Amino acid sequence: MKVNLITVGKLKEKYLKDGIAEYTKRMGRFAKINHIEVSDEKTPDSASELENQKIMEKEAERILAKIGDRDFVVVLAVEGQQFSSEEFSKKLADATLNGFSAITFIIGGSLGLASQVKKRANLLISFGKLTLPHQLMRLVLMEQIYRAFMIQQGSPYHK
Repeated sequence: MKVNLITVGKLKEKYLKDGIAEYTKRMGRFAKINHIEVSDEKTPDSASELENQKIMEKEAERILAKIGDRDFVVVLAVEGQQFSSEEFSKKLADATLNGFSAITFIIGGSLGLASQVKKRANLLISFGKLTLPHQLMRLVLMEQIYRAFMIQQGSPYHK
């Protein structure tokens, strides 16, 4: 199985890079993990709604160019469904069984994601109503993906 994590912007913090590297290493026995960073657009502090929309559309083009036709796409979005870890694990297992070539997760930039990215999604998920830094969300997502695979294995890690 191949798991892609498409994110907008560069990860700078060493402690987050270290945590993500640890979960990437752990995931090696289950899947090949690809971290794909697409560049973010500079956003002026006083950008209009139209300017923000254009910025999200430019980022969307970069994101969509990285998604394969046979990818099961999971977009992180505030309006997405919330799942328990067990339910999340089942969704990933179902995607694998349904013949998708990869599971691709998408975390947008500071403005969020354009509608065309959300429309491409097979699943919109939310980790709750709290706002988390996008860089921290990468680490949280990696841990939850690892947990999902451990649940599928019947591992006590989840307990």
